This record gives sequence, C-alpha cells and structure tokens, in this order.
Amino acid sequence: MRSTAALFAVSALVSSALGATYNLKDTFVGQGFLSGFTHQAIPDPTHGRVNYVDQQTALAQNLTFATDDTFIMRADSFNKVDPSAPGRNAVRIQSNNAYTTHVSVYDIRHMPQGCGTWPAAWEVGQNWPAQGEVDILEGTNDIEPNQSTLHTSANCAQPDGRQMNGNSISNNCDVAANGNTGCGVQSTIPNSYGKSFNGAGGGFYAMERTSTFIKVWFWSRNDPTVPADVKTAGATVNTDAWGTPTALFVNDQCDINAHFGPHNIIINLTFCGDWAGLPQFFNQLGGCPGSCNDFVDNNPSAFNDAFWDIAGVHVYE
Repeated sequence: MRSTAALFAVSALVSSALGATYNLKDTFVGQGFLSGFTHQAIPDPTHGRVNYVDQQTALAQNLTFATDDTFIMRADSFNKVDPSAPGRNAVRIQSNNAYTTHVSVYDIRHMPQGCGTWPAAWEVGQNWPAQGEVDILEGTNDIEPNQSTLHTSANCAQPDGRQMNGNSISNNCDVAANGNTGCGVQSTIPNSYGKSFNGAGGGFYAMERTSTFIKVWFWSRNDPTVPADVKTAGATVNTDAWGTPTALFVNDQCDINAHFGPHNIIINLTFCGDWAGLPQFFNQLGGCPGSCNDFVDNNPSAFNDAFWDIAGVHVYE
C-alpha cells in the first residue's frame, strides 16, 4: 500500500505539471514597449542606489531608445552622482496589462552587467506579497548563474525532487522567512546570466504559469534545442514540446491559485540595495571594490554595459 500510494502521488505530481497550447495575447517589440509599458518613476522598493526616471526623461537622456525591432533601457554612464541624490538614473518599466494563467517569452540580446548592478525581469501582483512574485531572470554583480525565484505570503513551500534541470537553493517561498530570499532555483545551463549571457548573444527566457504550477525555461541564443515557437514568435506556443524546465514550482505544499493574483511584467535595473549592496555579494562573490554606493556614485563609465537590449516580449494565454 505504501509503495502504491507513493507511485500515485508521483503520477499526480507529474500530470499536474503538464503544459498546453496557448494563443498569442500581447506582443511588445520596439516602440510597442513605449505604449504597452509604463516607466515607473518611483522610489526603489529594494532601497537601491537608483533614480528611476519617467518616459519623457528616459527618452530625452537616451536612457530609453526604441526602433522597429529593438528596445534599449540603460543606466546613465556619463555623470557622477551627488551623495545627496537618490542614485544613478536608470529605468524601470511595468506592463499596462496584467496576466494570470499565461506564458511569457522574453527574447533578450543583452542584459545589464557590471559591479553594483541588479537587473531583473519579473512578474508581480499589485498587492505584494499577497498576490505573489515570480522572478524569471535576476541576479547581482555579474554573479552567475541566473536564479528564478518565487516570493509569497505565508504557507507556501516547495518539495525536493522536482522534475527540473536547475538546483534548488531554498524551498520556503514566504517573504517573512529567511530574510525574503524566497524559494529560488539556480540554472545549470551555461550562459544564463551576466557577461556569459551577453557574450553568447543573449537568449530566450520563458515562464508558464497555471493554477497548479509555474515553470521557467532558458535557452542560450545559439542553443540548437531552442523551440521553433520560442525562437520565432507566432500565433501559438506549445509548452508540452519545450522539454524539462530549468525551474519548476508546484502546488503540493503551496496553493498557487491562492498565492498568486494578476501579475504585471516588470523589467528594471537597480544598483546596490537589499541584495547587490551586501558585502557578501558585492565584495566577496562579485569581486567588486569598496562600498557599493560609493562605486555607483563615482564610476559612471563602469556602467557602459549596464543596459537591456530586448528583441521582444510575447505573452500567450
């Protein structure tokens, strides 16, 4: 009986994590980001050494640039920062539309790199943490690899032994536990973050969210296994054909439907703050000199490569 029950439990877990075919809902390419997203000129919730600017300022200062097939978001790399100022000018954008069950595909040619940087592509509810957060692409100080993470309210955890390629580094998703580290999964795929990601020409991230699971995939730009419907955006995607995900989050110890509400997409770059500014990550793991805030203030040319070059974001429902 015990072995039969265990087999049934495994079978239920596998069947609940099967994907599906989704239809194209929204496409953001080039200037479509200017109308489909809002530049958020807000104080940084993660206490970074950053001054987020509005769209008009970003365009005027060439911190945002869009053509027919390219969208650039960059940090100011020309000016020192006054110690009394909020921080270095940069950009944070949020999608005007919100999504529940969906697939989002991110075609990114280049991501911000450099000491002090904390770039992220993520999805979050308006009522945080009650409506949850899914960090798809995130890291600090060029420390590889990428980490995909959930942050939730209480009573959400992840089991060991999930069918994924990544390595679980924590299983408690509750923001009130473990200093809000969340339940993170580190990629084992080469070139998933930072300098290596950029050196390979970037790549593709995809996230599938249902009421019973959340999956994240990554393929480097020239990976021969990139699915055709990821590499070239079309009318549909079939996640069943995408293989084992980098990260899998399931609902056997977490009611995903209850912990995650409608989510907006956010793409941003901050500096230092609650993660990148910690000496463990800035100095020890990142190999960066001095204090993070001083470095960001006084070394504008260090941020020449602190930019996003995004070919497109496509959302399917």
